[in-house]
Amino acid sequence: MQAITKTMIEEAAAFIRRTTDVRPEIGLILGSGLGVLGDELEDAVTIPYEDIPHFPVSTVEGHAGELLIGKLQGCNVMLMRGRFHMYEGYEPERTALPVRVMKALGVQKLLVTNAAGGINLDFAAGNLMLISDHINLTGKNPLIGPNDNALGVRFPDMSEAYSRRLRGIAQETAKELGFELKEGVYVGLLGPNYETPAEIRMLRTLGADAVGMSTVSEVIVARHSGIEVLGISCISNAAAGILDQPLSHEEVMETTERVKEQFLSLVLSVLPKM
Repeated sequence: MQAITKTMIEEAAAFIRRTTDVRPEIGLILGSGLGVLGDELEDAVTIPYEDIPHFPVSTVEGHAGELLIGKLQGCNVMLMRGRFHMYEGYEPERTALPVRVMKALGVQKLLVTNAAGGINLDFAAGNLMLISDHINLTGKNPLIGPNDNALGVRFPDMSEAYSRRLRGIAQETAKELGFELKEGVYVGLLGPNYETPAEIRMLRTLGADAVGMSTVSEVIVARHSGIEVLGISCISNAAAGILDQPLSHEEVMETTERVKEQFLSLVLSVLPKM
């Protein structure tokens, strides 16, 4: 697999610059069923992923596979409607390439969202969970290989992977909107199969509150790049073994559709405060 180089990052960034005069300051990565936020952009320029040099292509249902650049709540944003996953066959550094491109375009803050299975027994499908930290159990890391010091330090600090400042803003905003925002640890696994009940029991013992198949590589690269991160999970279902029922992607999509108004209100209220 070809390593991501600074030249590749710059070629992708240069292509995007030619399509719009908007210079994004905030990046957004939208997970399964959460792409509805893209409809709120003003004067949006839409670029299919396949048109951008070196970008992978999203192959998962619920991921539109397009980049939008425009204004949202008065902020210049770069929004990914759909992301890339290692289970699609991409290496972690390629799934996180868009974060490198965001940095090259001037993005300083990143909001990552995902649909996740609830491990914490106090969580219910439809809850929104602020990510306080993550556990990377994918067995992979996007920083493996030679380090380019122009992109970030060899050993980046992850003691505050998810900004304490931004988490505080999100919690205060949720209170103002009148709903409870859960908070917890997200564990990232490789996928694509859902976890077994035994694996979920193990993950709960390790301290995980929610589980998914994305996000961790993007956040590692964001922190390597010096980007401040806010993460929100939509708890789309109870993880395996908690309820006596099978898991399906259809359930994930149904739940994200049900909570989209609450999700939209939270994100649209938080963005101007970031």
